[in-house]
Formats: sequence, C-alpha cells, structure tokens
Amino acid sequence: MAVRFGTDGIRGRVDVEITESLAYRVGVAAGQVFVNSVFVVGADTRESSFRLAQAAMAGLATQGCTIVNLGVVSTPGVAVVAEKLGGAGFVVSASHNPAHDNGFKVFGLGGTKLDEAGEQAISARLESPIEIPTSFSDVPIDLAAVDMYVDKLKNALPNNALGGLSVVLDCANGSASSLAADLFRSFGARVEVLNASPNGTNINLECGSGYPSTLSDAVRRFGADLGLAFDGDADRLIAVDASGLVRDGDDLMILFANDLHQRGELGDVLVVTSLSNLGLHRAMQNSHIDVIQTDVGDRWIYKELSERDLPFGGEQSGHLIFHRLWPTGDGMLSGLLLCDLICRRGSLFDLASSAWQRSPQRLINIAKDLFDNDVVTTSLNELVTMYQLTTTDYRLLVRPSGTEPVVRVMIEAPDMSFIDEFEQLVLTRTSSSPKRA
Repeated sequence: MAVRFGTDGIRGRVDVEITESLAYRVGVAAGQVFVNSVFVVGADTRESSFRLAQAAMAGLATQGCTIVNLGVVSTPGVAVVAEKLGGAGFVVSASHNPAHDNGFKVFGLGGTKLDEAGEQAISARLESPIEIPTSFSDVPIDLAAVDMYVDKLKNALPNNALGGLSVVLDCANGSASSLAADLFRSFGARVEVLNASPNGTNINLECGSGYPSTLSDAVRRFGADLGLAFDGDADRLIAVDASGLVRDGDDLMILFANDLHQRGELGDVLVVTSLSNLGLHRAMQNSHIDVIQTDVGDRWIYKELSERDLPFGGEQSGHLIFHRLWPTGDGMLSGLLLCDLICRRGSLFDLASSAWQRSPQRLINIAKDLFDNDVVTTSLNELVTMYQLTTTDYRLLVRPSGTEPVVRVMIEAPDMSFIDEFEQLVLTRTSSSPKRA
C-alpha cells in the first residue's frame, strides 16, 4: 500500500497502516533526505507511541543522524528544540485522533513545517525495499533538550503576568499533561486541571479540544475566568469563556488579530483557511484588516506566513501560528498569550461577544465509502430554491479529510433551519443511495 502524507503527516490505525516497520522505513527515508542531521524526536502518550518512536529513531540512525530523544512531549516542543539546535524533527502522534490511531510528522531543518518537496522526497524513498530489524534499542531521553522547550515557554510572558487569573486546563490526557499546570502557575494563574492522567488509551477520550463540553461544565463549576483545552499533541487550543461558551479558533484569531493590529504588530493581514466563518471575514473588514485564505491545513498557513513574512494566522480548529515567536502552532503558547490578552483587555466573554457575529455553520462528516457528491449538490440546490437564497447567502465546502477516512462537508447559511434540513437530507440520502461500482 502506498504511504501518503495527509494534511498533518502520515496517520492511520495502529498495527494496520501504522506499524513499527513503517516507522523504521519513514525514519530511514527522512534520514536520507536530511542525511547526517540532528533529528529531534518526540511522541505523545498513546501506548503505541514508545515502540513506534524506537523504530523511527533506529531508522534515522542508519543514515548517520544524531538523535535527540525528548520522550513524551508536544509536537511544538519538537519544533522548538529543532529550531534551537538547527536540526530536523520527527513526531510520533495522531494529534486529536483516538488512541487506536497513530502517525508520523516530520519537520524540516530548523523545526519548520515540511514542505511539499520534502514530503515527496520522503514518500519516494519509502518505495525502496529495505531490510527491517526484528528489534529496536531504546535511546535515552535528553532532559536538557526538553528544558530548552520548557524555558522558552516560561519566557513567553513577564513574571506574574497572569497573577490572579483563574484558569481550567483540559490536557486531553495527552502531551500537555505533565507540563501545562506548572507552566500556567509559574505566571501566577490559579489553575484547575482536567484529564492529565494519561494511561496510553485515554488520550482525547471524550476530553480535550475535540470535546469541550466537559471543560465548559468545569469552568462554570469552579467559577473560573476561562478554560483552555488542548488536543493530544498540544498544538491546538480551544477556549471556553466564563459563561461556558466555547470559543474556537475563529474567535481567538479575531481577538488576537485585533489586539496585534492595535499594537502595530500585525501588518494588517490575517491568514486563515477556507473553513473560517464568513463572520470572521466581515469582522476583519470592519477592523480594516485584510484576510488571506488558504487551503485547509496549518502547513498552508505556515507557508503563506513564511513567504509573505507575516506575523499571525491560524485555523478554526485551534491551530494558531505566531510566526515571529514560534516555528509552529503551540496550544500552550496560544493559551498563555490568550490569558495575557484577557488580563490586559477584559473578559473573554465580553471581548468575543462584541468582536463579531458568527454566521450559522456546520461541519458534516460522511464516511468516504458512503459519500456521494451528487446527493450533496442536489440537496443544496433544492433547499436554495425553497429558501430563495442568493449565491452570496450561503457557502459550501466539500473536502476529503487528510487525517480521517471521512469527507467533510461544511455548510454556511443565514438560517439554522436551512442547515438542519440540509444535513438531514444529505445524511439520509447518502446512507440510502446505491453506490456506484
């Protein structure tokens, strides 16, 4: 089976698509592309991650690479240390996916997002037959290298910048579990922690950025100022305000963009993906901030920021990239900067509520083997006629997921009843329609 890089690396079911053999082969291939380089390696808390990381490091070592093993660490932790050491990076993680999945992400030299040419170079080398060892040796964890990442986070804000702020952290039983609470407390915040006891199988399990309802309940229960939810590898951030309302990446991008703009640090341009809400575009227009739209995936955000030397952009999913501060999106950094913004400007509820009006939007996931594009377009056209909408009233985006075996259908319209009817029509007709041979 051909190995394919998706929107966020290589990902699949453990011991089916993602195996120790594949980890070794990807390690060899990455080492051939960045031969004799320093390679910073980290993994998330899945029970499969340790053995997969062992295999990957063994593959890298065959190409003369110097291995710096960070052990369990966030994906941005690998990028930051790679940047400091001038090396490349290798992460074993499936991010927000369930524990039965895993995957591989490769960073280029300096901890930068791997570009298409780099992915193609690695993919091409995976086709070559190689002998796979039957066992792999462990590589000691470099605690001094881990401290490089921790120290950079602890220098992100002035001392006691969050003094008195009450924060609930949901660590998704993932890579943020051992660090987040102490990090936020080091800046003076009062912290309550959820889901910071990983056991190898509970990563992202009804917790973290993909399941913010638990965090919403906790924020209200503790009377906290806000809540912050990370995903399994801690490169995303979703927030919850004091009332329990979920504030996604669009909310946060608007607040950060306005704040940076007012401080003269934005460059008057925000970079987003095609999934960002129509309301974000209107809010930025009102703030005299231009919006550049890319394909879905934080790699495209990073590419645009790098090529245009812009400071900030992100995704609705919570990938936020402060390009002049960090080599990639980092949920804990974003959380610290959001808390600082709130301390300076007011509550998250007030700021987000007054900043913009969200257009009704829904993301519908359809299994790839059930998806039928004719059903989607027919259903949309019927409802557009029924509701007498114009082409500027609604927006449809259909794209295969790069991380899961589903097709994502995003629908935006001025009326939530339209969206409800559209979803019902599509799901009913898709599941009942005969599939083409």
